Amino acid sequence: MKLSHRAKRMDRRHKRQFTPAINMVSLMDIFTILVFFLLVNSSNTTQLPNQKSIQLPKSIAEQLPRETLTIMVNENTILVNGRIVADVNKVLALPDDNIPSLAQELQYQASKAPALVVNEQGIPERDVTIMGDREIPYALLRKIMMTCSKNEYSRISLAVLKQTEDKPS
Repeated sequence: MKLSHRAKRMDRRHKRQFTPAINMVSLMDIFTILVFFLLVNSSNTTQLPNQKSIQLPKSIAEQLPRETLTIMVNENTILVNGRIVADVNKVLALPDDNIPSLAQELQYQASKAPALVVNEQGIPERDVTIMGDREIPYALLRKIMMTCSKNEYSRISLAVLKQTEDKPS
């Protein structure tokens, strides 16, 4: 049977219209990569800042670190969240237990975020982690801890390296 001119035109038009196909292999590759990325980056462990000049003491502590204000102390400087606030030799020469430059930085950090915990006396308590080199003198650590507790940072944690129980060193 011979097709009319209109039927031929409609036939050509229907042949030109095709349904687009989605390449599912590429989509599955993208989703697989996305799932692996999310699995790798969604761990619940918190990493403390890496400071090569600090050798942390070893302990068999079970608690994982939390996201807190971090004070790093090496043999020369005291850093708060990576900013240098004091020189160790000048701090050790101070007659009292208060470190003015550290206190000023702690007050600044406290003004940026409200305290999440308030004790029975109504005094705010904030968390702080001290990453101190294992060779720093106790007098320096004591001054840092006293300054922290006087400036609303009374929940003090000391950062340590986790050591297995069967290998004491």
